[in-house]
Amino acid sequence: MSALFEELLRVRQIESGFLNPKYEECLEPELLPDMAKAVERIRQAVERGEKVLIYGDYDADGVTASTVLHDTLELAGVKTVEIMLPNRFTDGYGMSTKVVERAKDTGVKLVMTVDCGSRNHEIVEQLNEAGVDVIITDHHECAETLPEAVAVVNPKRKDCNSELRELAGVGVVFKLAQALVHAGLIPEGQEKWLLDLVLIGTVCDSMRLRGENRRLCYYGFKVLEKTRRAGLKELMLAAGVKKLNSESVGFQVGPRLNAAGRMESADLALQLLLAGSRPEAAALAMQLENLNKARKAQQQAVLKEIATRGVDGGAVMVECGDWHEGILGIVAGKLVEQYHRPAIVLAETGEGYKGSGRSFGEFNLAEALVVCKDYIISGGGHAEACGLKVAKDKIDEFRRAINAYYDGLELENQGRFLDVHEDLQVTDFEQLSLELVAELQKLEPYGTGNEEPIFLLPEVRVIEAAKLGADGKHLRLTVWDQNGKSLKLIQFFAPEECLKLRGGETINAWITLGENEYRGLRSVEGRIVKLAVV
Repeated sequence: MSALFEELLRVRQIESGFLNPKYEECLEPELLPDMAKAVERIRQAVERGEKVLIYGDYDADGVTASTVLHDTLELAGVKTVEIMLPNRFTDGYGMSTKVVERAKDTGVKLVMTVDCGSRNHEIVEQLNEAGVDVIITDHHECAETLPEAVAVVNPKRKDCNSELRELAGVGVVFKLAQALVHAGLIPEGQEKWLLDLVLIGTVCDSMRLRGENRRLCYYGFKVLEKTRRAGLKELMLAAGVKKLNSESVGFQVGPRLNAAGRMESADLALQLLLAGSRPEAAALAMQLENLNKARKAQQQAVLKEIATRGVDGGAVMVECGDWHEGILGIVAGKLVEQYHRPAIVLAETGEGYKGSGRSFGEFNLAEALVVCKDYIISGGGHAEACGLKVAKDKIDEFRRAINAYYDGLELENQGRFLDVHEDLQVTDFEQLSLELVAELQKLEPYGTGNEEPIFLLPEVRVIEAAKLGADGKHLRLTVWDQNGKSLKLIQFFAPEECLKLRGGETINAWITLGENEYRGLRSVEGRIVKLAVV
């Protein structure tokens, strides 16, 4: 083990168990509330030959969770499993009356939710009145009282006090699969083939990659490398995935799955994951590829419009426009990155405005919406992400109210939560070896709670600077350390001030490490996260 990697493990307080987690050390699924009730009701469904309807969500977590539950129920012996996904534009998030109508029309006696349902009391009551049982699997915040379901399997319940609280929606469903193994309804070991989708849903939902999520995602990569799913094989081919890591999952696979629900219907992504043949999957993967390109184009157009007209000056940015609803969450995230302020982006609709918000640091969006409930039609979510609707005649009041709430919190130095912080300083480039690059891969997958290591190169001299790409938006630098050893650095979509760098200047560079291969020659390459001229 290289000295620098050992130092990194010490700084991050990482033990050997993190590098090589054991599947056998997964936490007992029965630690989740109501798990035994859920298992027993599924057993009854198998024995009675009942049809089960899965109600999911339209994002990557919801679609992967729906697929995992579909496969789980089939493994358990449920004869007929149907999936119903809401439409972002007509249904919104959560259960709608459509699921009640569907259950009545098709004779369903059991509805199971994934990634939603914990606050849908009225719909659950309607299903109960229709003689339909409900099992909720979810990971969103619960209301003070739970819906009257057969089981509410949600780690966010007040009576759940384990590290399972960090599970994604797909992670909760996987724990159900494990419980069905324990109950003898699924052959032991078969559930492991579900971990490819658990990895994708967990990474794409930005869940904390420690503890149980670390164990599940570690083995998820191993399953993804040999996935049996034709849809995933074709999707990765269409996306140009060359190496499986958190970057390819989070920035190539995930966005294409999400593009379906953002631009049209999540059913397209679901069909891909359930596809039985490569030709069928290839056609669906190409459709997702085209939708993702359209998503990117519209996203850039909105960001350009906002920049051109000038951004909202409040502590919480509230931007409104005639925009596509499906891209607003991404736009809000980009605004946060650019302006270091919470952002809410809303599209005009017939009844008012509808959109998404993103936050960071100590400002909790979910709590803010509760405080501002008099000014919105509906809303909810997490601390760092939310969805909401606002009436047209309330938008100014809402803007004032949420900013007044933010100001009242008297939060200090929130920008520090978005600052780049190095793990280690490196003054000798000899330490940045291919051996170290290989060792760093043992920390994958990167994400929330396990960010990719950042190294600071202090006061290094620029030997050569060059713009790359047809539009000259990328930057390549060659820099020297204090001993005269050189290192290649690259920055994609570099800021304008970085593109002005010239040879002879001295900089501080914050980088991540990767490997570059050119004509059979392998070398260490630094990817620039931040630059500062000394």
